[in-house]
Amino acid sequence: MNWLIDFFGDADHWSGPYGIPARLLEHLAFSGVAFLVAASIAVPLGMLIGHTGRGALLVVVSANAARALPTLGLLVLVVLLAGVGTALPVLIPLIVLAVPPILVNTYEGIRGVDPDLRDAAYGMGLRGRQVLFQALTPVALPLILLGLRLAAIQVVSTATIAAFVGLGGLGRFIIDGIATRTYADVIGGAVLVAGLALAVQFGFTLLQRVTVSPGVRNLR
Repeated sequence: MNWLIDFFGDADHWSGPYGIPARLLEHLAFSGVAFLVAASIAVPLGMLIGHTGRGALLVVVSANAARALPTLGLLVLVVLLAGVGTALPVLIPLIVLAVPPILVNTYEGIRGVDPDLRDAAYGMGLRGRQVLFQALTPVALPLILLGLRLAAIQVVSTATIAAFVGLGGLGRFIIDGIATRTYADVIGGAVLVAGLALAVQFGFTLLQRVTVSPGVRNLR
């Protein structure tokens, strides 16, 4: 507890380019870009494959393989290939980490919609894209949001690896604290990352309450 008081009570930690606000913005920038890129890839692909059923096995196998990739090892590989000085070595591992949960949950959400509902949509005269967006997606939305939430939390938690290649973010408090044996910074940085992950969790809970219809929530 004393270490937390020392960390958060230090005025130097709340100002300047190395303070908590600046590091938090850097962390959010890495996480936000990686999450948006992953979502823009995985959500449309998962919806398409869940709707058509084509390529399902390949997607599931690829997603499970991507989950097995060590994020830090991938970071080192990208650094060796692309070098340092840009955010690319951090963004690529984070995107690879975020795609599988979004892709799998989106695919399973669309595929798992009751076939009777799909048939009813076609019977009402809807076709192709209309069935996907007007009938299937609203029912699958809780699972889609679950995949997005899992990916966002993983990205926020793992973005601390940016500090390994000399970039910023909340991971700097942890890495620099370990290097200098300033354990108040290590614990303070870990608390900040955990708090940010909880904030993301809470944000998606609110988003689900706003976007998912009460009928679908009760059904789930």
